[in-house]
Amino acid sequence: MTATDERQINSIFAREVLRRLETSYGRPAWRVEHTPLDELVLTILSQHTSDINCERAFTSLRTAFPTWDEVVAAPDDAIADAIRAGGLARVKAPRIKMVVSQVLAGHLLDGIEERPLAEAKALLRSLPGVGPKTAACVLLFACQRPALPVDTHVYRVSQRIGLIDGSTNPEDAHEALEALLDPQDVYSFHVNMIQHGRAICRARSPQCAGCPLAGLCRHPVNA
Repeated sequence: MTATDERQINSIFAREVLRRLETSYGRPAWRVEHTPLDELVLTILSQHTSDINCERAFTSLRTAFPTWDEVVAAPDDAIADAIRAGGLARVKAPRIKMVVSQVLAGHLLDGIEERPLAEAKALLRSLPGVGPKTAACVLLFACQRPALPVDTHVYRVSQRIGLIDGSTNPEDAHEALEALLDPQDVYSFHVNMIQHGRAICRARSPQCAGCPLAGLCRHPVNA
């Protein structure tokens, strides 16, 4: 079997996985709720914390500093105080300040929605501390671009069902999974895989008996 044949088979497999997930969870509307810079800061804040605490920290940050120029001008300690609800405030504060400063100084996110996808990813990843997941979050959620963020749920479920193998690391999984999907399906795949990972395919004690992917899954319980 050639690499092209294998990729085609895996793409068919990925489409069937998505079809079953959408049957169970629905197809979410792909909406933009934040600007690219807002989404970038939100994603930094989301690291190692819950969605609720991330939103609280972001709201507190924007209340304390209504403009991003004010964030750049603020002392690290003041930023840390504002984002304390998100955890790791003293680590995240200087990172946020540095990223926002570089973005504003170079107008780096201007027109990012129109850049070729690979170029947009590379631009975001040139910023300090921005990896493939953060770059993909900005592009998917703020720009409606078909970049696939691979969080712990997406990675775990993808490995268990056999979309990626055990040798694929989380960083490489972004490109590997994204290549299997039609661009218009990337958002639904991401959202539904997370929902499935939280509800059924948990890290511990997965609920395999009620799983809509049981007939496809290569997890030992289903193999």
